Amino acid sequence: MLALVILAGILTGSANAGLPACDLATLQALGYCPEVANPGDSIILDGTQTTSPDPGIFPISRDDWQQIIIDWSPAPPVPDEFTLCLDAWDSGRPCFLPGEDGEEPDEEQDEEAGIPPITITDLARFAPDGSVITGEPDNVGVAGLPTNFVADASVHTVDGELFGFPLAVRFTPSAFDFAFGDGSTATTTTGGETWEALGQAQFTPTDTSHTYAERGTYTAQVDVRYTAKIDLGVGWFPIAGEVTSAGAPQEIRIFEAHTALVAYTCEQAPSSPGC
Repeated sequence: MLALVILAGILTGSANAGLPACDLATLQALGYCPEVANPGDSIILDGTQTTSPDPGIFPISRDDWQQIIIDWSPAPPVPDEFTLCLDAWDSGRPCFLPGEDGEEPDEEQDEEAGIPPITITDLARFAPDGSVITGEPDNVGVAGLPTNFVADASVHTVDGELFGFPLAVRFTPSAFDFAFGDGSTATTTTGGETWEALGQAQFTPTDTSHTYAERGTYTAQVDVRYTAKIDLGVGWFPIAGEVTSAGAPQEIRIFEAHTALVAYTCEQAPSSPGC
């Protein structure tokens, strides 16, 4: 804002011919002259008014001055809807103060409790230990002949709790990864069956049999892969992926077999070759 100084020059009868003489008492009564001493040969008019950059038109009358003050007065604030609502409190209308950005949520507005996404790795701890592998007959085999392996694994359900929610998990075997201990491996979709269950003679090949080339002791193992479905009380739904349960190792002894043509059985001749 620009400070406007109203300064009236020296008005004298000789310097301002034709103008009416100034009466200090009259000017002071109108509010234009401060209480200053009259030097006798001049009248000094001054005053200070804060104005906009536009200096306006001189001289400014008392009425104009008051109008300027009115025009420059700040407009009253416009009440918001909440204030208007409070002013009309007897209308029965409920008033709500809107929240502001960044306002901290109340404890009652905490995020709804929900079950986090469940993955197959979350269910790994529910899976059973891997199946123990068994080689027929009695974990003993003959080099050059098939040894039949059987892994016992089946569909099963485990009850438990995950993320604080009770659930049931149903595991279904999807693959069997055999490691026979001589560097050979095989993957099947079945754990195998015994020769008796298959109706086959001993030392005949099966889907899960393996033939060792040399005698020795081998450590065989089978890992079982499972698919999973879970039930949270509203029905079963599948979980993508597979979980693997590692099986316990099992020693398999492989022997060599030699045949000989003899005239008598071992009962008849216990000292015969092979007896």
